[in-house]
Amino acid sequence: MSEHDGKENTLQIFDKCRKFTTSLEAKRAGLYPYFRMICSAQDTEVIIGKKRMLMLGSNSYMGLTNDPRVKKAAIEATEKYGSGCAGSRFLNGTLDIHIKLEERLAQFCDKESALVFTTGFQTNLGTISALVGKDDFVFIDKCDHASIIDGCRLGFGKIVKFGHNNPESLEGKLKGCEPGGKLIVVDGVYSMEGDIARLPQIVEAAQRYGAAVMVDDAHSIGVLGKRGNGTADHFGLTDRVDIIMGTFSKSFASIGGFVASSSTVIEYLKHHSRAMIFSASPTPACAAAVLTSIDIIEKEPERREKLWHNAYKMLNTLKDMGFDTGLSETPIIPLIIGDNMDVFRFWRYLHDAGIFVNPIVSPAVPPNQALIRISVMATHTDKQLDRALRIINKGAKELGLLTKHV
Repeated sequence: MSEHDGKENTLQIFDKCRKFTTSLEAKRAGLYPYFRMICSAQDTEVIIGKKRMLMLGSNSYMGLTNDPRVKKAAIEATEKYGSGCAGSRFLNGTLDIHIKLEERLAQFCDKESALVFTTGFQTNLGTISALVGKDDFVFIDKCDHASIIDGCRLGFGKIVKFGHNNPESLEGKLKGCEPGGKLIVVDGVYSMEGDIARLPQIVEAAQRYGAAVMVDDAHSIGVLGKRGNGTADHFGLTDRVDIIMGTFSKSFASIGGFVASSSTVIEYLKHHSRAMIFSASPTPACAAAVLTSIDIIEKEPERREKLWHNAYKMLNTLKDMGFDTGLSETPIIPLIIGDNMDVFRFWRYLHDAGIFVNPIVSPAVPPNQALIRISVMATHTDKQLDRALRIINKGAKELGLLTKHV
């Protein structure tokens, strides 16, 4: 044991670290499903170690992360600008490709202006905390993403939670609210449940009570909308949604995030969002990959059609098998199992059979609502999905999981 280790063992701040043994116990039992090392491109099939696996746990809905055109754009941008920006957007890190991307995103979302952040998590963190001051209120769905919750915590306003995708619950909270600025933040597509926000009713309530609406389209970009441009367009409500947020790490085959809004809101965020001002800029490769992905998504609507074909194929077949898929109506499909250990056992079975899925257990979901989360991509073939469905059905029967829900 080193001198440093000895000192660490005497410091109270590390007591919680020494007492945390859950992950080690799961590893010893062969039931640890996290931080799996992928040794290949993120595609419909991936390599883990020396094993080829069918990927049913990726957020690359359009299947563009390994597209030659996207990779070529990233390479060319790196050759032109270098590997990084050596500073924040606020000072020395704004490149012309960042400005081009923001203009393209504003056009894509039918908004006046847009602002790019280095990660999606930072986008929500930096936008919400900058807008919600001490005399303001932020209303959030109880199933909103962690980045939304943390963005609210960083702000100085009052946080008000309403029932999941329940406009009536939201209206009750708005009705009882004291005077002050009001911001409603919802996910366009909920990342665990796979349901779509009831945006028409939400914007109606917002209008009645003088609240602004922000939609997190992380899982909606590429998936919903006439051009893959999100939830607001899907419902024809772009003019009534004040802020559209999106990420690059899913359909846009890169990493980063953005908000699109009025030029007034974006100008304010550019000078008040600490998460943007004090972070290094997105790399040129990231920006170029997004620009090319947007072009492909708009020019190839058949990708979105294939994505929905795959989503309905999986969702309907899994329901017919007897699985509880909850509220899902999108390419995110939860298989609600209930018990945490049953989920880990099912994950292990699927992993050994060459199917990559994501186990989600409490406290990430409510008690007795542990699930296997499946995500499909536009580039999955029917043959791949048929194979996965056979294995999922066989595993659930062998483990006695379906009988618990039938």
